[in-house]
Amino acid sequence: MQTHFLLQQLADPNISESDKILRACVHCGFCTATCPTYVLLGDEADSPRGRIYLIKEMLEQDRPAAKDDVKHIDRCLSCLSCMTTCPSGVHYMHLVDNARNHIERTYSRSFSDKFARTLLRLVMPYPARFRAMMRLSQFTRWIAPIAGVMGMPRIAAMLTLAPRSLPKKSAPLSHVYPPIGPKKGRVALMSGCVDQVVKPSIREATIRLLTRHGIEVVLPKGEACCGSLSHHMGREHEAHGFVKNNVDAWTAEIENGGLDAILITASGCGTTVKDYGFMLRNDAAYAQKAARVSSLTRDITEYLSTLELGGGQQIKLPVAYHSACSMQHGQKITREPKKLLTGMGFDVRDVPEGHLCCGSAGTYNMLQPEIAGRLRERKVANVRSTGAGLIATGNVGCMVQIGSALDWPILHTVELLDWATGGPKPNALDGWNPPEGLWHNPATLIPREKADGPREEVKA
Repeated sequence: MQTHFLLQQLADPNISESDKILRACVHCGFCTATCPTYVLLGDEADSPRGRIYLIKEMLEQDRPAAKDDVKHIDRCLSCLSCMTTCPSGVHYMHLVDNARNHIERTYSRSFSDKFARTLLRLVMPYPARFRAMMRLSQFTRWIAPIAGVMGMPRIAAMLTLAPRSLPKKSAPLSHVYPPIGPKKGRVALMSGCVDQVVKPSIREATIRLLTRHGIEVVLPKGEACCGSLSHHMGREHEAHGFVKNNVDAWTAEIENGGLDAILITASGCGTTVKDYGFMLRNDAAYAQKAARVSSLTRDITEYLSTLELGGGQQIKLPVAYHSACSMQHGQKITREPKKLLTGMGFDVRDVPEGHLCCGSAGTYNMLQPEIAGRLRERKVANVRSTGAGLIATGNVGCMVQIGSALDWPILHTVELLDWATGGPKPNALDGWNPPEGLWHNPATLIPREKADGPREEVKA
């Protein structure tokens, strides 16, 4: 694609990078076939190619974002399926990130839009605030239908997605979890934000699994949100604050005992952390440290694939594997999770149309609830078609999104691997002994509220 940026524009590192990305695009349109919004809406402006044209014009002309630009760019899930499909290697992720930064600087959103976005970014990255908000939602979820009727779909979506009850808060955590037996490695484990509140069993299973296999696990002091939520809202300075905080926290562990890897159990966070080096490439004080952090970052299944897992027994259960977009498109991890599960005896079944997003996409299911809902229903229908009765995935956002419409037990891959190698049976499977044909009898499926073990009930 030919571009016409002025020399003074190209002096901006973000514009210079966008110019390189735009020039790589050859207008082939392969991306349209795998773009969820184009598949649903059939509008060229809601395809990667269409958005690339909008972004090019907006940045080249150095003009404020227009309402139409914002509408179509906001509809992008950042699922990055287009990057998997693109034969020219167009790095759409960095281009749309720059477009969102431009929108945030130049466009004035409506009050309701500002309110929803501000609420999400001031609550979700902070576990204590997020837990308090989830508890509040248990008293107010009855408002969801009213909010929908009154033209407040985002508030309705937030209330609808909130769990009816929360897992009990984890016991006080240690800084270091020593290995059982000879020490074979040392890793930092990112605790995450939403996971701590909605699904703490993921972190617990990860620590058990790693220490049982000789790996020392460190929970770094001072660690915070990965920054992806602010980053995808175009709040670059705010996102970089989170990034620098984590680079400092992990660098302290690297320099005090060393790390073989920084492990992430939420693939959405992993995609962002692996991009820290790029995000801080122009920061003289952090560029090198951020690049080192990114080079050490691994999804938990990537790291587990380097270990010899054992100590349990083969579990012969069918499981539908849902590959999160951030896993398969963002990090290009496709075989490792399924190979690990198959190695433990699980009958792993691929979900049809697995390349299409479930509609979670960070906060997308709350900011674009209508499109997200259509994608969720499509995903649930495809998951059901596997007949597995059980789902495994590697991203908590997908677990919440799919679990809001399907009452099959949905577990993180690491929870199943922990169980298969000698750990406790996941609480989601208590009383769940699938008879032949279970998947044809919805009455035998347990409700998703039982999926996370002992819960603190709050009655409205």
